[in-house]
Amino acid sequence: MSVLRYLLEKEFKQFLRNSFLPRMALMYPLVVLLIMPLATTMDIKDVSISVVDKDCSILSKQLIEKMDASNYFTIYRVERTYAAALEQVENGQSDIIVEIPSFFSTNIDKQQPTSVQISANAVNGMEGSLGASYLLELLHDFSQQIYPSQLELEQVGPVVSSLYLYNNTLNYRYFMIPGLMVFVIILLAGFLPALNIVSEKEIGTIEQINVTPVKKSQFILAKLIPYWLIGVVALSICFTVGWLVYDLAPVGHLLDLYLLSLLFIFIMSGIGLIISNYSKTMQQATFVMFFFMLLFILMSGLFTPVSSMPTWAQVVAAFIPPHYFVDAMRSIYLKGSTLFDLSSEVMVLVLFSILINLWAVKSYNKVE
Repeated sequence: MSVLRYLLEKEFKQFLRNSFLPRMALMYPLVVLLIMPLATTMDIKDVSISVVDKDCSILSKQLIEKMDASNYFTIYRVERTYAAALEQVENGQSDIIVEIPSFFSTNIDKQQPTSVQISANAVNGMEGSLGASYLLELLHDFSQQIYPSQLELEQVGPVVSSLYLYNNTLNYRYFMIPGLMVFVIILLAGFLPALNIVSEKEIGTIEQINVTPVKKSQFILAKLIPYWLIGVVALSICFTVGWLVYDLAPVGHLLDLYLLSLLFIFIMSGIGLIISNYSKTMQQATFVMFFFMLLFILMSGLFTPVSSMPTWAQVVAAFIPPHYFVDAMRSIYLKGSTLFDLSSEVMVLVLFSILINLWAVKSYNKVE
């Protein structure tokens, strides 16, 4: 036990003597949580609209004013021809064309069917589809306001009631913030250990360790424990920023989040040490870890649901530990799930943790 204590003292001194790493460990979660939820958003706002008003009536002007008053849309220009509006889309000045036909108000006054054409720029598929969907909802709301109240229910269509569970404001930040916490752990608890042993190989101190009676398990454990603590501190910073800045507190128990996160930190630090054990230079370790980091981020469901991926990608995601942690993290944070509810994810992460850390110990080449 005393050997492990001295090794840990050496690791912490080595970490604190570095002028860059302690600052990075504190600043990185702050920067990620303060900037990325604002920058990496899928919310569609300020979609520019060119309106082709062929009716020029009071009702058509009311519709235009309603679109302009929405938080999602801005009216770029009102034109009389579709060709003029299309030219604005081609020049990148507007994203959607709304064409109000002639006799728009006349058909409404006569309670006859009328239509409004929506032409969306689909180069950005998400902006085009979501913008058109928001417009359809706005037009549906407008039609309910202008049709006479004496119309029978079956004439205006069925009544639909929507209830948004777990994120009733449809705020994309609430979906992103738990995922960004996973991103912070992947980098701090995975990338830093990947550079640890290989840096000792480059400066030659690993040879001194190899001639000592230090056991492989003690050496690897001394390398892992500091990064476990760094990961927990970084996660606590993320929890605090999410609560103070975005008013997002976990619905589930905080202890469940820490236990699950500690399990994932074990996995990522083990992966980092495995890469470090097999690498001969820091450049090699950096490139290999960067490859796995991109794989984990893109294939884990951090930004896009795994269920939306092709079948082969879902098979690959099944062998990626962050895939299970991302789902579990969001379930605890947004739904209030417990570890018992997430027993399958927890069991898979426990299995990954055991296998990866055993591999980390075995892959360290030291003759005892």
